Amino acid sequence: MTLNTQLPNAEALLLTLEQKLSPFIQPKTAIVGIHSGGAWIAERIFPTLQASHPDCSLELGMLDSSFYRDDYNQRGLHADTRPSQIPFDVEERHIILIDDVFYTGRTIRAAMNELFDYGRPASITLAVLVDRGGRELPICPQVAALQLDIPFDQKLQLSRDEHHQLQFSLEASA
Repeated sequence: MTLNTQLPNAEALLLTLEQKLSPFIQPKTAIVGIHSGGAWIAERIFPTLQASHPDCSLELGMLDSSFYRDDYNQRGLHADTRPSQIPFDVEERHIILIDDVFYTGRTIRAAMNELFDYGRPASITLAVLVDRGGRELPICPQVAALQLDIPFDQKLQLSRDEHHQLQFSLEASA
């Protein structure tokens, strides 16, 4: 799909992502959202996935991989940096890593590096709302609600309003 003037509906993509992730839920699965957009998504889809798989003891965690990024010196910390919260044992757990928009793969590499500091998971599945292409590393999502071509000089940004509704905007890349 190519981006024109209409941006994807983030709320509709949440439902698509939930449906695509359901077959990946098994015993010892944990949903881990990457701060901030991936954490918002994980918080929203977790209750439904947990309710539809009551025998799997699904867990929820959040990562802020800012300190693990290879471009930390250029980017620095975001104003809303938060400590990671992994309240379960990562060892031998099936991790579903959630992010909002997949682009270069650098955020995912940083998140996986941090996850391994907590232990060695049995597997990691990457799921995103939008895969916009543009990989710089040999990393790609196994599950994407939507694949979308976006010009390299633009950034697809997920935001959340005061009612926790998600929406996309398009911004010029920095």
